Amino acid sequence: MEADAIKFSEEVNKTCNDLGIMSLTKRINELKKASEQEDFWQDSASAQHTMQEISKLEKRVEPWLEMQRTANDLLELSKLNDPKLEAELRNNMTIALSQFSQLKEHLSLSGPYDDHGALLSITSGAGGTDAQDWTQMLFRMYTRYFDKKDWKYRVDDDSPGEEAGLKSVVIEVDGNDFVYGKLKGEHGVHRLVRLSPFNADHLRQTSFAKVEIAPKIDSPGEVNIDDKDLKIDVYRSGGHGGQSVNTTDSAVRVTHLPSGISVAIQNERSQLQNRETALKILRSKLTQIQLEQHAQTFRDLKGPNQSAEWGSQIRNYVLHPYKQVKDLRSNYESRNVDDVLDGDLDSLIDAFIKMSSS
Repeated sequence: MEADAIKFSEEVNKTCNDLGIMSLTKRINELKKASEQEDFWQDSASAQHTMQEISKLEKRVEPWLEMQRTANDLLELSKLNDPKLEAELRNNMTIALSQFSQLKEHLSLSGPYDDHGALLSITSGAGGTDAQDWTQMLFRMYTRYFDKKDWKYRVDDDSPGEEAGLKSVVIEVDGNDFVYGKLKGEHGVHRLVRLSPFNADHLRQTSFAKVEIAPKIDSPGEVNIDDKDLKIDVYRSGGHGGQSVNTTDSAVRVTHLPSGISVAIQNERSQLQNRETALKILRSKLTQIQLEQHAQTFRDLKGPNQSAEWGSQIRNYVLHPYKQVKDLRSNYESRNVDDVLDGDLDSLIDAFIKMSSS
């Protein structure tokens, strides 16, 4: 048992060294020391950014420091060679190995924004009313998944369909375990095949919806956008409940002139809130496109032009004539489509992460 404990301890320590855990710990201590200075909060934006960096680094470092402590404790216990502790030691070693394996899986989520929250947008594509209903189904699928993960989410903006479903919806998602890193593989066109509930003959219908995932950028300091590059328009918005209900002059559209990307928000109570939400979404969109295109500046960015129609999908959900969900990138497939649509997405997400990191 001692040999196993030695091997485990060596592997944990090597992984921590490879990850630079000690350097990150030193950085945390430096930032905490800076936060204790009397003038720290004089620049509130900078202070908030520092506190966010401390929180982000601690979230990354603490699990590994705890794993090191566990490995060292197991090693010390194994050196006692006490037969009475043998069963307990083996059980604790099994648990520690499982935890270590889970931590190593997070190594594949090492992108610059993988530990951020996410901004998830769903937009109906080809398929008319069926596509808008499919957008509503995807909204339900993802929010069920968020509930299972105990992630917090809020709807920033939504546009109901004329007959049913949603034309589009934008959701902010926050959690403690690599929200953007796990969701980023959902980015793309999702295709549904089923018997349509919206035509008299109940014929088979194919519908499309586009899912867009961007890292949630809360701090303006993370993404610098020149105010001269922004065009901000204010227009009248109607509240939920029908045309001209609760109409106000609070809706805001923010356009990033160099890239042409535009974000319109009307769900918040005030013009200022709509403006801040639109800017947050714009920062996230610009960051996502920059990640995809490796652009050096925001002026080099072009907005995504992938259309939600035949030949562009990343995943198929088939409800008729058979049941199957298949991801066309990882080739993961399952017959449990109903479970997937009820938010059971871990297997699909894990398969994509594993494929991406291999």
